Amino acid sequence: MNFKNAFIYTEEFRFVHGGFSVEEGRFCDVLLEKRDAVDLGGAYVIPGLIDVHNHGNSNADFSDGSYEGDVKMARYLASVGVTSFAPATMTLPYAVIAKALEAGLRLHKAPAPGCARLLGVQMEGPFFSEKKKGAQNGEYLRLPDFAAFQSLYDGSEGLISIVDLAPELEGSVEFVEQAKKLCTVSIAHTDSDYEHAKAAIDAGATHLTHLYNAMPPIHHRKPGVIGAASENAAVSAEVICDGIHVHPSSIRMAFRLFGADRMVLISDALRCCGMPDGEYELGGQQVFLAQNVARLADGTIAGSATNLYDCMRNAVRFGIPKEDAIRAATWNPARQIHALDRVGSISNGKLADFVVCDAELNREAVYLGGNLL
Repeated sequence: MNFKNAFIYTEEFRFVHGGFSVEEGRFCDVLLEKRDAVDLGGAYVIPGLIDVHNHGNSNADFSDGSYEGDVKMARYLASVGVTSFAPATMTLPYAVIAKALEAGLRLHKAPAPGCARLLGVQMEGPFFSEKKKGAQNGEYLRLPDFAAFQSLYDGSEGLISIVDLAPELEGSVEFVEQAKKLCTVSIAHTDSDYEHAKAAIDAGATHLTHLYNAMPPIHHRKPGVIGAASENAAVSAEVICDGIHVHPSSIRMAFRLFGADRMVLISDALRCCGMPDGEYELGGQQVFLAQNVARLADGTIAGSATNLYDCMRNAVRFGIPKEDAIRAATWNPARQIHALDRVGSISNGKLADFVVCDAELNREAVYLGGNLL
């Protein structure tokens, strides 16, 4: 199928007028306009979004370990323009994590029709600080254990693409040195000082999970995790842009501090995403959703109830240039889960997952593998 008369978001991270074709589910002849083509009427075309930190939606959670639940999640994501994702686990017993990975691997190997592609998993927990566990279940916290991680990684046939840990915990540096050979290592749910964070980064940690949340704030005498990560060009930072977890000014600050090339927008969405106000569950704990805010019984803000597409539009609304916000929701997350060879941009040979929208990024159509959803 051929398309013409569109403003296409290119690998130069800007919009260029032209056309493109899709053959066998992949992009080809990008920017070339052909006569026999669907006229998009000057619409904007962006790559399908990629959420590398998403727990659930539609009353399903990845940690449920349910293939049917994963399909439900993936179908919702595709419908809102999030065409690939790496769902996140929780701090739970290893057996529960293994079950979730098993269900995820099934969907990864055989994508269901109309569903976002499950390209990896972010293992969020259990190697976290008690003080900064946030909405994680403290009963299951553990010290970094590479043997346990290796078992889960091998059991999932390498599906884990990001593994999180708190760098102040005993054995963290040794864990990073080994785990970085298998996947991206991220700093998360931590009370670390600058020195411990820098040691983990020097050992090979290249990601920061939900910047600002569940970590010490920046202090002029205690730069902490954020200071250590910002000054190393190899480290990218993901941020929840639902307008609740992080103030708009802090979103703008993050893009200035890390640069558009290192920012990753995420949803951190829970099973209550896409659902009405009420009571839900997260890692064995009650979550109460009211007016788009999800909290534990003690008032702690849990994950979000917002999908990544809306987070991207929020970023633009908060003052982030449109081109930078799109990059942070497509190219950058694809790079962090080592999937840039398949998704993340509109370029020849990549999977033809894209969103047709207007200049304000209002969705008009979603295509998965070149097929209109």
